[in-house]
Amino acid sequence: MKEKIYPREKYLSKIRPFYNSDIVKVITGIRRCGKSSILKSIIEELEKRSLGDRIIYLPLDKRGFKDIKTPDVLEKRIEEQIKDSDSYYLIIDEVQNVKGFESVVLQYEEEGYSIFLTGSNSYLLSDEISTKLTGRYITFETYPLDFKEYLEMKKFFNKPINEDLYVEFDSYIVEGGFPKTIEFDDIESKQFYTREIIKEIFDKDVKTRNRISNKALFERIQSYIINNYCSSFSLKKLCDSLIASGVNTKSTTVKNYIELLKKAKIVYECNRYDLKSKQSLMREQKYYLADLSLYFSTNVNNEKNYGPSLENIVYLYLVSNGYQVSVGKIGKLECDFIIRKSSGDYAYIQVTYTMTGNEKVKEREYRPFRDIRNGYPRYIISLDRFRDQQEGVHHINAIDLITGKEII
Repeated sequence: MKEKIYPREKYLSKIRPFYNSDIVKVITGIRRCGKSSILKSIIEELEKRSLGDRIIYLPLDKRGFKDIKTPDVLEKRIEEQIKDSDSYYLIIDEVQNVKGFESVVLQYEEEGYSIFLTGSNSYLLSDEISTKLTGRYITFETYPLDFKEYLEMKKFFNKPINEDLYVEFDSYIVEGGFPKTIEFDDIESKQFYTREIIKEIFDKDVKTRNRISNKALFERIQSYIINNYCSSFSLKKLCDSLIASGVNTKSTTVKNYIELLKKAKIVYECNRYDLKSKQSLMREQKYYLADLSLYFSTNVNNEKNYGPSLENIVYLYLVSNGYQVSVGKIGKLECDFIIRKSSGDYAYIQVTYTMTGNEKVKEREYRPFRDIRNGYPRYIISLDRFRDQQEGVHHINAIDLITGKEII
């Protein structure tokens, strides 16, 4: 029976124009976010175009392909499927299983093959592949399901959907968007699966490819970053806290471990941008989680903190839709996000759970906008069902935005 694959059009629409290009297509993202399924969707589309006999598909982590460990064996297995001198679609999943695969990929790229790769992010984004494939590859960053995809995938697999989308949104915050979790009906199974993803990332991506001299320290730093998502981060504050608790470490070690979390796509770093100096402030960053389930699955208390949760969801929505995103600094005030669109235009965004019935919250959200002197659009994104349009600021419902009913 053929596997049923939910087509993630959000990403397929970006990759599709390059199907017949000889530029290498590299699909990145946190483990288990659905990269392999995107490859399978690409294969289905090519087969519908009667191009199935031109496809060479090598899922290197599957039975029958795990013996492919060296460039020579990889090339041999590819050559076994070539029947003529015409070019092929070469699709390799988990390509990092072959050390030195770049030389093979370059060989077929030079022969005009259309190549698609996925793999361990800590390796695919390393200096080695960047150097060897410079100018010959394009990266497509993928993320776990956004809320619209979450609803669509539940419908695709005939899972019940509550008529009240606010109830579904509550569930989405805790359950997260790792596609496989849609199969499980209880929250305990979903969170167990997410914890296994974290363990898999450490065992397969972090530990095996990097020198972790102190696993306990790494896990402590990982826990700190996950538990303080959306908060202003201070390397000095974290180091001082570790030292005060009796952990003897250096700031360089802490910084290196955070870099590993970034390479594994567990967290994304968002720097501040000072509107007055027009400079990026590299030391005043925030970290956002690749998926909120990383937080809820590792904490006993599943009580939602809607402010940071909504901010994290909006951040992922923005970056996954191609916006360049910074945290804005306006004098002593902060604007949650400054975004740059593909057109080059900017916009300013504040995110809050609700402004209903709270004048202090309204003032807090509107105040930073008053110090912005240019004419770029300003938005407040919340879960309010009714809009509060004041001072030329557009008030958008977060669910309407993510499901495509509103646009920025």
